[in-house]
Amino acid sequence: MVRLRLQRTGRRNRPSYRVVAAESRAPRDGAFIEILGHYDPLTDPATVVIDEDKALKWLRVGAKPTATVTSLLRKQGVWDKFESEKKQ
Repeated sequence: MVRLRLQRTGRRNRPSYRVVAAESRAPRDGAFIEILGHYDPLTDPATVVIDEDKALKWLRVGAKPTATVTSLLRKQGVWDKFESEKKQ
């Protein structure tokens, strides 16, 4: 099963994250299928960049996002587009 989740990058005490599509059994910082964007929680406000087309593609084929990635997708407006597509 494919999950949309965060992969930690950055140095000690300065985390930044990639939003990736990865197999659910792969380790957090292990193998991934595709990079969808990045997230930096330390900037004010937090920086979130997600490729909308790639994210929608993975959601359409059944990838399940984690809770954190779902909230990031909502902030970017991607989740609302996916929900409206599902209703039609």
